[in-house]
Amino acid sequence: MSEQKKLFLLDAYALIYRAYYAFIKNPRINSKGLNTSAVYGFINTLEEILKKENPSHIAVAFDPSGPTFRNELFDQYKAHREETPEVIRLSVPIIKEVISAYNIPILLYPGFEADDVIGTYAKLAEKAGYQVYMMTPDKDYGQLVSENIFILKPKSMGNDLEILGVEEVKQKFHLESPEQVIDLLGLMGDSADNIPGCPGVGEKTAQKLLAQFGSIENLLVNTHQLKGAIKDKVENNKQLIELSKLLATIKIDIPVDFDEEALVRKEIDEAKLTSLFEELEFRNLGNRVFKNNATPEPAPKNSPVQGSLFDDFMDSPLEEKKYSILSDLKSTPHSYYLLDTEEKIADFAGNISVCDFAAFDTETTGVDPITAELVGLSFSMKEKEAYYITLPPDREKVIEILDKLRPFYENEKILKIGQNIKYDYIVLKNYGIEVKGKMFDTMIAHYLLQPELRHNMDFMAEVYLNYKTIHIDELIGPKGKNQKSMRDVPVDKIYEYACEDADITLQLKNKLEAEIESSDLKKLFYDIEMPLMLVLAEMEMNGVRVDKNALKQSSEEITSQLLEIEKSIFEIAGHDFNINSAQQVGVVLFDELKITDKVKKTKTGQYSTSEDVLENLKSKHIIVEKILEFRGLKKLLSTYINALPELVNPKTEKIHTSFNQTVTATGRLSSTNPNLQNIPIRDEQGKEIRKAFIADEGCSFFSADYSQIELRIIAHLSQDKNMVEAFQTEQDIHAATSAKIFKVPIEEVSKDMRRKAKTANFGIIYGVSVFGLAERLTIPRAEAKELIEGYFATYPQIKEYMDNIILQAKKDGYVTTLLNRKRMLPDINSGNSIVRGYAERNAINAPIQGTAADIIKIAMVNIYRRFKEENIQSKMILQVHDELNFSVLDTEKDKVQKIVIEEMERAFPISVPLKVDGGFGNNWLEAHY
Repeated sequence: MSEQKKLFLLDAYALIYRAYYAFIKNPRINSKGLNTSAVYGFINTLEEILKKENPSHIAVAFDPSGPTFRNELFDQYKAHREETPEVIRLSVPIIKEVISAYNIPILLYPGFEADDVIGTYAKLAEKAGYQVYMMTPDKDYGQLVSENIFILKPKSMGNDLEILGVEEVKQKFHLESPEQVIDLLGLMGDSADNIPGCPGVGEKTAQKLLAQFGSIENLLVNTHQLKGAIKDKVENNKQLIELSKLLATIKIDIPVDFDEEALVRKEIDEAKLTSLFEELEFRNLGNRVFKNNATPEPAPKNSPVQGSLFDDFMDSPLEEKKYSILSDLKSTPHSYYLLDTEEKIADFAGNISVCDFAAFDTETTGVDPITAELVGLSFSMKEKEAYYITLPPDREKVIEILDKLRPFYENEKILKIGQNIKYDYIVLKNYGIEVKGKMFDTMIAHYLLQPELRHNMDFMAEVYLNYKTIHIDELIGPKGKNQKSMRDVPVDKIYEYACEDADITLQLKNKLEAEIESSDLKKLFYDIEMPLMLVLAEMEMNGVRVDKNALKQSSEEITSQLLEIEKSIFEIAGHDFNINSAQQVGVVLFDELKITDKVKKTKTGQYSTSEDVLENLKSKHIIVEKILEFRGLKKLLSTYINALPELVNPKTEKIHTSFNQTVTATGRLSSTNPNLQNIPIRDEQGKEIRKAFIADEGCSFFSADYSQIELRIIAHLSQDKNMVEAFQTEQDIHAATSAKIFKVPIEEVSKDMRRKAKTANFGIIYGVSVFGLAERLTIPRAEAKELIEGYFATYPQIKEYMDNIILQAKKDGYVTTLLNRKRMLPDINSGNSIVRGYAERNAINAPIQGTAADIIKIAMVNIYRRFKEENIQSKMILQVHDELNFSVLDTEKDKVQKIVIEEMERAFPISVPLKVDGGFGNNWLEAHY
């Protein structure tokens, strides 16, 4: 019996876009300045198919230039799409040349999209006895899937390809057959292609309708069986639904000549491809392609990933210099050891206590370090060699084993290496072990090098080591109620996983350390971020008390307010309705009250009633302000007032928020469980929350925050004479700004003038537009324009600085803070004005906000050090942007206040003085105001 013929059809643009966006945060630029991201990523995908799937027949389908028959049916089809990025537009001709060098046919038919070409070829090939694989990430292709036609879907970086057959499509979309994908799209629409669908019908509703009626045609002739709002929606939009189905249908009958011979996989034109690779500077890629023409055997579980999108991530001389951390990992066996007897553990403890460095990790029962229990410990002192100690459930026996390892953990001369060490530090501290000495956290190191990428070990292993790790969900299952604990996993499975963690962490450290040094990030890493990690660990363990009674009282008061506001809204509207329903709010505002003619709609055709939309409509009708107030209180109640008591640890009676050091691109800290960065500060609702945070027994709450630190930093960066002088002479900066803009003596500045100047001060330096400033101040645009012009006339060097930093960013592709923290700006030269404008605002924002973040981090480290040196028992408990909070013993109030203000004000020298405001109180609210 002859071997099954396999035809692979590639959706070119879908894969090119995917390749481009895979590298969007870290684009590949060769020595000629050409962005080769899309070309490189596409070739990797193509190589993956050729090597892993070994197709007998293959072709690549492209969309034609110009309109297709769908544009003739519906002129808004894909009309909303932004301009194609320049990189893709320039890459397509190169990719076509590459495909030609691979001797793969290109399928392109004027008037028909690649979907239609692939659909037609797939059905013709199926009839001719082929198994067909359509390679695309697009969901539309689900309608074509049959017994012999499959979607070959690229998964996330480095993972295997995903094959979707009939059952997978049915399960994915909750349908009875793949053909119903057309009906699903016809009902719910498709925002990617601007297919309208039925207004008000989303995916779940569409699935329910198809489960009942089977198809759009059957639905439309049986609308009498529908009830309520859904009946009106369907009956009022029959033509739109029929049009949407037509637009969503992939054609399978376009006039093509199905030439099997033309689709046969042929030998690569090595001379042509070599020339292209040399021109593109894909040297390592070329070696791999020509060296491995034969289809390779599948890679073993723990061997390097083959065919990953990140293979040979950097090829050009420029990139090899900049990204010297990236290299191939040889596929040599590892040596992982299970230490499961007292003798083995004792011998190991003696050896590790005299080493110079070691990577370490903990295996625990959960992700919350405050409550997690130890299951095991892993260590690595040499690449590809690691050890695992399994721990019993008995806490006392665990402590006995840890005592043997105390000489390692608490030896300050041994360099400790880890991935997210803060977690392990807290877990071990809960068992009486304090990790000491110099530390190297691979997660933090990678964050400094590539702040906008992911920093988990699995991702870094694939990118830096070309290695696929064992993923945690392979052991305990996916997240959810049925996920197991590590304590439920057999030791013979845990120890391989745990040893790998320590081993890979050590290998990553050896790569990242050199990159930290070559990128001039040593001071930021070793002097600020690594010491800060310990400060944050202590703060998380300290926790903060909350007054449950105050929260209960606030909950009752806010609930009462909500009822009053709801009643008021109903009176204005003339009837009751569900204020939590965006759809019903839209009907009231735009159909009944008709507050504006300019109505925004969502992709499903509903009225948009998002917060941004309503904020812009506040002046149109009193009901809008009431609805916003209702939503704000409702969110406050559910997110904080009612949620905070549930987060109190029953053992400590405190809330232990998690401070995230590697999340924001600007360098600011963030927090979770609860998120304290988003608590409203100035309004009454925010005050209610802050009132509930209290100091420990016998202590007072102390709050200290920087005064106008970002304006002080822009004064330093721009060296604007007027702003520098205002700060140096300790003038009220907003009044001083107002006096200069409005040309009046400072003593004649009114509250309204100062308010406008304050908004200008904080808005203009971040690139607020005339429209944006007018909205914020509720003033005419002409006045906003005059205000901005007056501002730059007052502070001309600030305008000069803003212009220059954008020019510098366009040249470098990034900006830095005063301490050399980088913010990558891949879109700074985009031809898309919206995308480019966003990047330009970030170019201005990042050095200011990032420097402010660096300064308070330095202050936190220095305060922590002073507390230790001077044996201060008071505790730092919270950090929120430019503000630090403490629980202070009444006997230490003067000393703590002096230390905190001193260290905050002298954290980093700039041209103007840093000023800190501080205060004590019974709670956060009293201390802050």
